[in-house]
Amino acid sequence: MGIGNLEIFQAIKARLEWSQSRQKLLAENVANADTPGYKGRDLVKFDFENALNGQASNSMATVTTNARHIAARNTGGGSASEFAVQSYETTPNGNGVVLEDEMMKVAANQMDYQAAASLYARSVKLLRTALGR
Repeated sequence: MGIGNLEIFQAIKARLEWSQSRQKLLAENVANADTPGYKGRDLVKFDFENALNGQASNSMATVTTNARHIAARNTGGGSASEFAVQSYETTPNGNGVVLEDEMMKVAANQMDYQAAASLYARSVKLLRTALGR
């Protein structure tokens, strides 16, 4: 049994993948802050307990919308579903992205990612200590 097969490491890995997917969506929101009619998107909150039990909430998969599009493999994201953000501020051109809110979400997501990565590293260090290495 490899170290990656332990439930705690699989759950932490799922959390890290979720944070990466969320960072991508938040970056798209910031990039489209001036696009007319664009509505911000976010991911459903990560449920660590379900991830620890090996239950996926909703799997996120890529789909082709046109026969001429290239089909892509689902390379990441794992168990996450996205939703449109309800914004109380909308510009006259219909854009619902508030840059201040998005930047706060980016900062919080970065801190969550660093905490999960630190937890992963500490868990590996704890296992090495237990093994006497």
